[in-house]
Amino acid sequence: MSSAKIAVVTGGAGFIGSHMVDLLLQEGFVVRVIDNLSGGRESNLSHHSANSQMSLLVTDIRKLEPLHAVFKGATFIFHFAGIGDIVPSIENPIEYMEVNIQGTVRMLEAGRANSVQKFVYAASSSCYGLASVPTTESHPLSPQYPYALSKLLGEQAAFHWHRVYGLPVNSVRIFNAYGTRSRTSGVYGAVFGVFLRQKLAGRPFTVVGDGTQRRDFVYVSDVAKAFYAAAITEIVGRHWNLGAGNPQSINRLTELLVGDVEYIPKRPGEPECTWADITAISNDLQWFPLVDFEEGIGRMMLDIERWRDAPLWDPESIKQATTTWFKYLAKDQS
Repeated sequence: MSSAKIAVVTGGAGFIGSHMVDLLLQEGFVVRVIDNLSGGRESNLSHHSANSQMSLLVTDIRKLEPLHAVFKGATFIFHFAGIGDIVPSIENPIEYMEVNIQGTVRMLEAGRANSVQKFVYAASSSCYGLASVPTTESHPLSPQYPYALSKLLGEQAAFHWHRVYGLPVNSVRIFNAYGTRSRTSGVYGAVFGVFLRQKLAGRPFTVVGDGTQRRDFVYVSDVAKAFYAAAITEIVGRHWNLGAGNPQSINRLTELLVGDVEYIPKRPGEPECTWADITAISNDLQWFPLVDFEEGIGRMMLDIERWRDAPLWDPESIKQATTTWFKYLAKDQS
């Protein structure tokens, strides 16, 4: 019997997934990546191109049968594949439910059919909605838009497979991951991609509201380590919040990036602060964030040229891109 440790990483050519691949290869795993490259990029894995321990299967997770060879002998499945933008989820909810729920169920069935030792699900802190802070795992759930709902239902499916079929599942609810290889294309979204492209163009940073809103930014290499800890632990059937536990304001981010600022209207359905209570994950998994905010920003600045071809956003294009957001989410604000 082969003694090789095998890990499957869905979405492994993406932002977080590619860093997961890095860590697993360092830990001696054979890594099989599944990605349809709709958001991921082969270049995120190019530094491993000569490594025979890594392979890439380009396909849609919705098309994979549970007994496909890519899953054979797998010890762990790390499930990052999915679609994750807010506005498109409002405009195309069916696609989000198909990919993030049905796709997840297919991966759960693959885990069950191949008797994996652990299935680790990448959940989202958006399940909490406009949460009180610091947010614990027992906080009431209140997803505000279809993306958040789809990720929550995917997590619930994962725990259902754990309860009914005995699949060893853990879930990690990611707060605000940032770092190198974060997405450079697509719709208006994550603040880092917007700001770094604006900096390269010498344009002002478009700050939503007054910039005092805070986000619990956690660096991507720390995220990967948390997922690895969730896989190797003997604990099963648990979910953990994952952040740095030290929220930073958007104004602080612009100070570190250095540049002029232009303020744009605040958006409904967005929290004033995201802040993970990381007591549980620290106690259970002995996981602690290692990369502080200033160091993380410095690492991204060293890689800033990566965002040269990213979309360049300004107040008018952002207004157009978020029309649906205001249309559907504003009515719930008092």
